[in-house]
Amino acid sequence: MAHSYVKIWIHAVFGTKNRKSIIVPTLKKQVHQIIVDELKGLNCSLLAINGMPNHVHILFLLNSQKNIAEVMKQLKGGNSYRINQQGLIKDKFAWQVGYGAFSVSELGIEKVKEYIKNQEIHHQKLTFQEEYERLIALHHVSENSKNG
Repeated sequence: MAHSYVKIWIHAVFGTKNRKSIIVPTLKKQVHQIIVDELKGLNCSLLAINGMPNHVHILFLLNSQKNIAEVMKQLKGGNSYRINQQGLIKDKFAWQVGYGAFSVSELGIEKVKEYIKNQEIHHQKLTFQEEYERLIALHHVSENSKNG
């Protein structure tokens, strides 16, 4: 085979440092746009983004030349840097250490898009911690699966 074909969809979830609710509605669009810009710079195609004041969900196509760890490091670090540089939040902004990143099949794309779109509805019934634990259980993540 002369060519390589790679298409890996990622559903990533990451929270604010100490899970503080600092992405208030007036800042949400700006924070999300910075994430969009970072993904573009990494040559990763974004399909969906949404979140709550203390976390973000994104669905994107992983650049085949990069691994998930380097994309997430650049995404979160670059995002924090720009939020702080632009003074969008009074205190120093940072994301929590770590993240969840789960592969999504082509057949599951629409379901994950809807899930991300409906974050506000999900969080009427469960906290970010409960949601995160459900995602880990759903994807059968074990201690051996953790990275870093």
